[in-house]
Amino acid sequence: MPAARDAKQWAADGGLQGIGDSLYTPFSGPDGDAIDWEAYRALVRYCVGDLGHAMLWLTSGVGEWWSLTLDERKRLTEEAITTARAIAPDTVIQACTCASSAKDCVELTLHAQQAGADICYIQTPPTEVHGGEGVQRFFQYVAERTDIALGMFNSTSSGCVLTPADVARIYRDIPAVCALKEGTQQRWRSKQAHRLAPGLVIWECDALVYRAGWLQQGIVGPAQLGTTGYLLETPQDRRLTTYWTLVWECRLGEAIDYARETDFDRLLEEVAGWFTRYPGRPDYLTHWGEAFRYAAAVIGLPVGDYPHSRPPQALLPEAGKQAICEAYERVGFARAAG
Repeated sequence: MPAARDAKQWAADGGLQGIGDSLYTPFSGPDGDAIDWEAYRALVRYCVGDLGHAMLWLTSGVGEWWSLTLDERKRLTEEAITTARAIAPDTVIQACTCASSAKDCVELTLHAQQAGADICYIQTPPTEVHGGEGVQRFFQYVAERTDIALGMFNSTSSGCVLTPADVARIYRDIPAVCALKEGTQQRWRSKQAHRLAPGLVIWECDALVYRAGWLQQGIVGPAQLGTTGYLLETPQDRRLTTYWTLVWECRLGEAIDYARETDFDRLLEEVAGWFTRYPGRPDYLTHWGEAFRYAAAVIGLPVGDYPHSRPPQALLPEAGKQAICEAYERVGFARAAG
């Protein structure tokens, strides 16, 4: 675990690379008020053991952090670290510690630091944020009270999006900040942020930039910081790993052909909409927890006995379930993990 003063060097030396899995939360019991801890541990073992993915991304959007108590978020972090490191000691643990209260964010960040996480990502606070200035004060408050590498998570789901200048200023002024998950799907932001802060390790959610050679140009880093890669391959069919290995090896033409010929692109297109869009708010980026869990169940992963999300998320409609099922059946992943 890098200390805050070492964060930028750790990131520059390759601390963040490979596939990083953002874990869903398996709910159980009446109204999903409990968590199925064995199902969660099984998911961790599957990601770092069966699939051999290098990193985990904990208690973020896919995990529905907004619906979890602080105690639940802490235990999810502890269980993932203990389980992963018992199988793969070098697993890089990325804990997301976003909260509306800076004090809660400090509490979660300190806990992750003490539990053995490598880096904590802070999503732009979702309410009452006075732009980049307010976010910078938030980061500064957390950084002054913790001693761990920090990353920014820029997402339209927060309601406030940092400008590239905001990102560069936070990176420059706070030694612990070393990385950015740019989740706005507006790739010009990453390019400008890199120009203003060349040392910042950036993951761009728009995968087209990797096909455009941005990794080779040093604009983005060699890491999938927080994806659901475990929903895009199986131990018997490693098409996600194969695709990204081709990209990382600069074999872009082969990667593009492989994604087309194996229906990898089509799978992404057919399921991603249900993962990140709610039809009632078509212009809003969401992390629809039930959609991720439903997809996991289709390929045979444990999801707990309460399939839905806790409020305030809606129930996944039958059309979404049908589309996800058909996509996985087409590529042969249905029940494959079981």
